[in-house]
Amino acid sequence: MPHYGSLPSRLRKGRFANHRRLLVVLGLALLIAGLSRAAAGEEKATPQEIISKVQEAASALAKSAEAKPGGAALKQFDQKQGPWVWKDTYIFVVDCGQAIIAAHPMNPELIGKDALSLLDTKGHPFFWQVCDALKKPSGIWLQYWWPKPGQKDGSRKISYAVRAGDTPYVVGAGVYDDKATIADLEKLTRRAK
Repeated sequence: MPHYGSLPSRLRKGRFANHRRLLVVLGLALLIAGLSRAAAGEEKATPQEIISKVQEAASALAKSAEAKPGGAALKQFDQKQGPWVWKDTYIFVVDCGQAIIAAHPMNPELIGKDALSLLDTKGHPFFWQVCDALKKPSGIWLQYWWPKPGQKDGSRKISYAVRAGDTPYVVGAGVYDDKATIADLEKLTRRAK
């Protein structure tokens, strides 16, 4: 191995500059790989995060609905790149007074649809259960089968929903999970309060 002290200064600088460039390129490649994994949805939200974020969103919606009556308070929940979309999940809002989907950042064609007539991929109605959260201050958990982004077949999805203050709105979010039981999730909800 050559001793760099014996090389002319110009060659030493060039050799080290090449190493620095290589390190920068490798660093950028690792960063891009990490970002693409996150973008591909490999980072999963936990049920605890769902509870916390749904409760935060319900509080924010209740406050903004007081300040901005009508649909203006809902706009914050329709943004695909907004604060209510994180990891592999997002906040959705159901107007239980009108029985419609009021906000949905990932599937805007659902907005205004009759929530009571929506069926999961197994043909079961499920959104009516979301409005049960109006009667339960700690919120509810429900399960249904829904296609993952880019897929046609449904996978088991569990969602937590809670009422937004004294409004007719119920705020929810969910994750795809084959193992968690509703009973265990309800225990988490009771501990979170």
